[in-house]
Amino acid sequence: MTEKRRSYNAKPVSDLSGEILDPVLRKRAGISVGLVQSWEEIVGVKVALQSRPEKILWPRRMHEDDPFQPATLVIACEARAAMHIQHEAGEIIGRINSYLGFPAIGRLRIVQKPVRNAPAKTKPVLRPLSAAEEAGLDRQLTGIEEESLRQSLEALGRSVLGRRG
Repeated sequence: MTEKRRSYNAKPVSDLSGEILDPVLRKRAGISVGLVQSWEEIVGVKVALQSRPEKILWPRRMHEDDPFQPATLVIACEARAAMHIQHEAGEIIGRINSYLGFPAIGRLRIVQKPVRNAPAKTKPVLRPLSAAEEAGLDRQLTGIEEESLRQSLEALGRSVLGRRG
């Protein structure tokens, strides 16, 4: 008798939530989780902090033979960002279409309303390392010859050790 081995490979929660949320968002808002998650990469940090994609409005097609027409992306944004987004609309549309891989978006519709984003992460304050911790860290890094790798690992070690305590 052979037993089947069960694989317990962990999956990131974001992958699982994407599989669940993507069909719901597509049906309700015509938008994908990928677009929402990649919003900062697409439009830049400054615009992303003050805006978010809300939904995609696809034009109705009466027949399958009707030519493809690009959709309208509805963007919610803070009042202070509306003018900037309107000014950069052509570039934003180009970036979105580049991300999606085809000319899906033809226009932007800007809706001014409060946009709540996660607060910016602050760097934790690290405590100074003791002499014993410094010596231990140096000892662990002695065999590493490449300087840039050594510096990166030293910074990582200081960060890990500095949070403990």
